[in-house]
Amino acid sequence: MPELVYPPVIAAAKTMFRVLDLRLRIEGSHHVPRTGGAVLASNHVSYLDFIFCGYGAHESRRLVRFMAKHEVFAHKVSGPLMRGMKHIPVNRAAGAGSYNAAVDALRRGEVVGVFPEATISRSFRVKELKNGAARMAQEAGVPLLPVALWGTQRLWTKGRPRTLTRRHTPITILVGEPMDPAAYPDATALTAALKTRLSALVDRAQREYPESPAGPDDSWWLPAHLGGTAPTLEKAAELDRRGRRTAAS
Repeated sequence: MPELVYPPVIAAAKTMFRVLDLRLRIEGSHHVPRTGGAVLASNHVSYLDFIFCGYGAHESRRLVRFMAKHEVFAHKVSGPLMRGMKHIPVNRAAGAGSYNAAVDALRRGEVVGVFPEATISRSFRVKELKNGAARMAQEAGVPLLPVALWGTQRLWTKGRPRTLTRRHTPITILVGEPMDPAAYPDATALTAALKTRLSALVDRAQREYPESPAGPDDSWWLPAHLGGTAPTLEKAAELDRRGRRTAAS
């Protein structure tokens, strides 16, 4: 079936990159296989991460099918776009169906994008990972690739106003070497190895980032262990718990 929606969306994203003159740094995109299934497992610091994670597969001419919460598919604007791009809705009340759809896509030779932290990391450090990405890679017998994104939080992240007109922002996209799921005894071991590799890539992206906060009021986007004012992992976890309690009440 021809891709009628995804190519125009990619063209629009590239136009946005040019208009904002984003300073994109992409490394390791050659690791994305040109054929066959693969899982891209990315850290999550921004509402725009799917755009930049997907762009990391552009060199290999692959279209990434992202797993996203079903509410996005229900929206009158984003819903038709998400369905047209053949992304995979995740209904947390019926997670098995979403998981099976992703495994089927991988077996058909698709590249599936996953954010194994499940939600945006307020601390901008890698949180504990869900094991779904590892399970899918092992069941489908496809490589698992860690992807580190950095700088995207400066455009739009949780608890901060959108700054989608911000120009010249450096954005880092690092695609790590493929991990062979057959080399690990189970999904728990593969998930632990993924976290180690993903954390190392994110640390590298942060260390090599070409800009620093302009002052105390601008240090919100830098993690606490690097001198920024983002919440620590522990504080961020507490904020997440409060948010879940509020949503459930």
